[in-house]
Amino acid sequence: MVNSTDKNLITDAVNKYSDTVFRIAFQYTRNRSDSEDIVQEVYLQLLKTPPLTDDGIRLKAWLIRVAINKSKDRLRADKRRLAITRNFMPSECPSRHDEVFEALDRLPERDRNALYLHYYEGYTAREIAEILGGNERALTKCIGRAREKLKNFLKE
Repeated sequence: MVNSTDKNLITDAVNKYSDTVFRIAFQYTRNRSDSEDIVQEVYLQLLKTPPLTDDGIRLKAWLIRVAINKSKDRLRADKRRLAITRNFMPSECPSRHDEVFEALDRLPERDRNALYLHYYEGYTAREIAEILGGNERALTKCIGRAREKLKNFLKE
């Protein structure tokens, strides 16, 4: 539960610094929607772990630092997804996208989920094993077999 002091701090911060936080995020992302998401993430972070000071200057500096870090995180995630997508679906054959999705649909659900979590969400085999159940070694083999199946489906 948020106490009244924290509520006032957050309300004041939103009123005073939202535009600044948005502009910083937009400078990094060049995308309005992503920037708005980052603003929300920054204020959620403020709600979870407010800085130790009530000083407005330090609060603004903290918000800017968090906005920069969240923006960089977003860019890294976007680059990783883009690189994975480029590797997973070759850009030189844009007409093959439908074929790839059809081939993915032919995979068993566990294989499809393992590939998705690994290539699109960036999870490690250990993390996927925890999510889907099983052990890391079995999941690594599952991903390898799923890639082979997908490759064979695409050759057909």
